[in-house]
Amino acid sequence: MTTLLSPLHTALGLAASGVPVLPLRRGKVPFGNCPTCADNACGGRPSMKAPGPCQCPVPCHAWADTTDPAVLTSPPWASAWRRAVSVAYHPGGAGLTVVDLDDADAITWARAALPATQTVKTTRGEHWIYRGTMTSHNAVRPGVDIKSTMSYARYLGPGTGTLTALPDTVRALAVKEPSQARPAPHGLTVAPTGEAECPHRTPAYLERGVAMAEQRITEARSAVHATVYRTFLAVLSTHGRCGCLTDLQVARLFAAAQGKGETLRHCTDAWTNARTRLGL
Repeated sequence: MTTLLSPLHTALGLAASGVPVLPLRRGKVPFGNCPTCADNACGGRPSMKAPGPCQCPVPCHAWADTTDPAVLTSPPWASAWRRAVSVAYHPGGAGLTVVDLDDADAITWARAALPATQTVKTTRGEHWIYRGTMTSHNAVRPGVDIKSTMSYARYLGPGTGTLTALPDTVRALAVKEPSQARPAPHGLTVAPTGEAECPHRTPAYLERGVAMAEQRITEARSAVHATVYRTFLAVLSTHGRCGCLTDLQVARLFAAAQGKGETLRHCTDAWTNARTRLGL
């Protein structure tokens, strides 16, 4: 007979093997900031560049993680685990990278393009896990996300196969040409009528717009989710139709949002919703 382990039991087992863990609530998302850190009032974890608990003693800032069993089983973490529905882990903190394949087409691509490694079945696809770390990136190709540093992945069991080293093929997925503009969506005007060149390609104009958007997000003191969405919407409404907004500039906006406690998934959802509203 199979015995179902509680999220805390599973988490303790992972932590004992050196894998940083955190509880997930309903919806497969981390617990929100504690009252002290609500709306990022505490200023966030120092630099927000490294994993681990923030200055408060709770699972905070969307995905703070730990391997310390004393922390995991003590208040107020213990309360979070009693309400948790599943376990997540920080791949980068464990020296790993997860290639998250969301559908059958992505899996077919991976089988043809990537070396075999440890594989875990997910609700819609598979996680391919490699030994080694890199910067996390969403939507590196259709149905493919990369989860490593400053990100989390849901733990769905040990999977099958043997871990292999992170290949250059995966690292290359995250390498973009930042100076190259995205092509305009089909049917949209690249430049305003009567002008020979898109004005957004004036570096100062585009840079000023992105810098103002970063500042608006960074200075938000409340309603961070709404501020991020409205800012993304404003940027896309001005700069999203001509195709000159670069991947590097989009990454800067995401980084500003993550600095306010937003997860990579939240950023991607806000960006997608803004594009959908504008018909991009």
